[in-house]
Amino acid sequence: MAETSRSTASFDLDKLRELVEMMDKHGVSEVNLRRGDERWMVRRGPGETINMLPPGYGQPAYSTMPTPAYQAPSLAPAPVPQTAPAVADNTITIKSPTVGTYYESPAPSDPPFVKVGYPVKPDTVVCVIEAMKVFNQIPSEVSGTITEICVANGDPVEYGQILFKVKP
Repeated sequence: MAETSRSTASFDLDKLRELVEMMDKHGVSEVNLRRGDERWMVRRGPGETINMLPPGYGQPAYSTMPTPAYQAPSLAPAPVPQTAPAVADNTITIKSPTVGTYYESPAPSDPPFVKVGYPVKPDTVVCVIEAMKVFNQIPSEVSGTITEICVANGDPVEYGQILFKVKP
């Protein structure tokens, strides 16, 4: 019964205007006032902060304060990976087929799978990429000679990242 009488009571718009004017005059961006069960919370500026306290945590189930509008965070499109410019020296690239960590050899004490100047065939394993504790052998899928190794041992690699350049 008491709740009904409280919810029908109107708050004073003139006092609210006066409060906002005082906030503007003194450069205040937030005011939080309480008197008994009544609570006024006024914020100026961008609506980045949202009061999400459930009833019983410092404010009654009804509220005399204006509710800020929820603004969903802007979802900017993911950056588009830059593609490598066309190589003028007629090389072919071997790209990473997965995201992971690049390793040049099967074990730290083993020699690398390939070096600059090594010939490769489509079934030649050129490196290992570890993703989630799984070591994936990467075949060259092209024939030619390695002219450049574009990543260092232990580097993280992205899908489509150039690993090697091969002269056919």
